[in-house]
Amino acid sequence: MIKKELGRSGIQVPALTFGGNVFGWTVDEATSFSLLDALVANQLNFIDTADVYSSWAAGNKGGESETVIGNWLKKSGKREQVIIATKVGKPMGAGKQGLSPRYIRQAVEDSLRRLQTDYIDLYQSHDDDRDTPLTETLAAFDELIKAGKVRAIGASNYQADRLVEALQVSEQNGLARYDTLQPEYNLYAREGYEKALEAVAQQHGLGVINFFSLASGFLTGKYRSVKDIGKSQRGDTIVTRYLNPRGLRILAALDQMADKYRTTPAQISLAWLIARPSITAPIVSATSLQQLDELVGATRLQLQAADIRALDEASRVG
Repeated sequence: MIKKELGRSGIQVPALTFGGNVFGWTVDEATSFSLLDALVANQLNFIDTADVYSSWAAGNKGGESETVIGNWLKKSGKREQVIIATKVGKPMGAGKQGLSPRYIRQAVEDSLRRLQTDYIDLYQSHDDDRDTPLTETLAAFDELIKAGKVRAIGASNYQADRLVEALQVSEQNGLARYDTLQPEYNLYAREGYEKALEAVAQQHGLGVINFFSLASGFLTGKYRSVKDIGKSQRGDTIVTRYLNPRGLRILAALDQMADKYRTTPAQISLAWLIARPSITAPIVSATSLQQLDELVGATRLQLQAADIRALDEASRVG
């Protein structure tokens, strides 16, 4: 498995990040444990979660994913074999939101308790908090790193100007800086990242772990008509957002490449992301060992330059 450095953190990660939002949501604890064991066995040992996962599911309140991971860490004893990323900032109840120093200190302790570990490899701001000065937020993160509770910090859902401002604040005040960026990015959703964020990431040496790498499943080829809405809980949203002339053009190009490489559209989509120089490790999930095998296959697939250009053209906006 090829490894890349996560920004300038010194942390080496594999070609894909596993999205832990499925733990405690679409997969039960026993299946989650099997997936985690298989991830380590296949060297896909970088797990991304968040304190808020999966509060949106009926009966959940947040913290479910971290709890499942923590139970697995305790049972397996494999803490040193995995790299754990989690996040802070999304609503977790009354008074539990944002990036104030008070709340960051509280939230990190809650995450450490649920994860049953004494450190987090990558601690990320889940959203920008414009109500809290960046100096205060970054000073709180700096304290956590100095205390050994966090190894590196990252930013999710930041706009380019605010990310640059945060990096400047860190440099000017001698504080820990964001080493990673977590934006939405895939073959369909390209403009938001490529227009401004990509240049910032490259200029400042940030690691990029993009989410929605398969466009909520659209880029697997699973959704091709309105008849496919019922294939998942998100089917209606997926069909509404992606099933249009451009989306169908992308699927056609993926089908062509999948035939050429004797693989699947999902693997082609991920290989395209992995090949992009500014991308460190795309985030993608699986709910079964069979799906996990497909992810492993994507890390071994190298697209020819001409095929990357063909996918670029097929997914070109406008």
